[in-house]
Amino acid sequence: MKVGVAKETAPGERRVALVPEALGRLQQAGLDILVESGAGAGSAIPDSAYADAGATVVPTEALYEQSDAVLRVAKPSEAEVARLRKGQVVLGLLAPLIDPSLAKTLAAGGVTAISLDAIPRTLSRAQSMDALSSQANVGGYKAVLIAANAYGRYFPLLTTAAGTAKPANVLILGIGVAGLQAIGTAKRLGAVVKAYDVRPETREQAESLGAQFVKLKTTIDATGAGGYARELTPEERAAQQAELNEVIGGMDVVITTAQVPGRKPPVLVTADAVGKMKPGSVLVDMAASALGGNVELSEPGQTVTTPNGVTIIAPDNLPASMPAGASAFYARNISALLLGIVKDGALNLDFEDEVTKATVITKDGEVVSEPVKKLLEPGGRA
Repeated sequence: MKVGVAKETAPGERRVALVPEALGRLQQAGLDILVESGAGAGSAIPDSAYADAGATVVPTEALYEQSDAVLRVAKPSEAEVARLRKGQVVLGLLAPLIDPSLAKTLAAGGVTAISLDAIPRTLSRAQSMDALSSQANVGGYKAVLIAANAYGRYFPLLTTAAGTAKPANVLILGIGVAGLQAIGTAKRLGAVVKAYDVRPETREQAESLGAQFVKLKTTIDATGAGGYARELTPEERAAQQAELNEVIGGMDVVITTAQVPGRKPPVLVTADAVGKMKPGSVLVDMAASALGGNVELSEPGQTVTTPNGVTIIAPDNLPASMPAGASAFYARNISALLLGIVKDGALNLDFEDEVTKATVITKDGEVVSEPVKKLLEPGGRA
């Protein structure tokens, strides 16, 4: 079976699906690796590194013509979809819950689509395949660095001959993978860190990293399915927001991380909360996208300054801003998934397997993922 590594073409995307260090295990499983020329350039990996690891570097046309399966990070563009042929397999972060029409197009072309963002995250054996977590880890780290760079003062307590600088007060909203990495990074930079999540069980996790868990008087348990938080009722949201606004107003830096794939992110920082913050404060909205964000005033991909002097940063694709590290993690994820669905050097899809059932979106000309099929039904979002 020939596996091709595609060069990413999405704006700002610098990651690559496989790094040279990941090729050995795949080759041992009987797979031949083809790499599109220039695929690793954004991650500072030259073609020669892939060749030295045993891959064959080929031009774009040859990659799509010769590969049985095409590995990628971001979902393919229209031009890349057009290159895929019937019976071919494409694996990547295909975002089927956000763009179900892509799944419909791939199915119509007879392409088997396997999406890493559909990995069942609560399944312990799938943790090595969980690309959403690995990339969120990178994003949480980078979000703190961006905030520290934008904040006009020190993060740590600093005593000098010219005086003492107070430490920054940092609040992390959302204690998932990204939030925990943000807590750890902010603490290492010397900030005083607080954290909040609507899931009470995250308190211990936050405190284990040195953060103070924000305890609101309004007690809400929003633990949901699949490791995510459930959506709050309007009454719960209003009660929580009133208290949270006061906490946010006293912070120097706020980083928001709450998002669920395929759903509009919850608004955690309202315009009223931003209005309570001091001039020079910084907000980093990790959830900002076309679906919305955690900060009411954020603009996806933009940095804005409010009339009261608060900087709101809504970065695009944080993992792609650290391409070498993010690609190394992603390569392990996609390799683990691929090795789980390959037997004797050929694709072997067992739909009795939980991972296969969840991640295979299209097969044999049909959309087979139940959540995606529902979106494509009349009255669905697509």
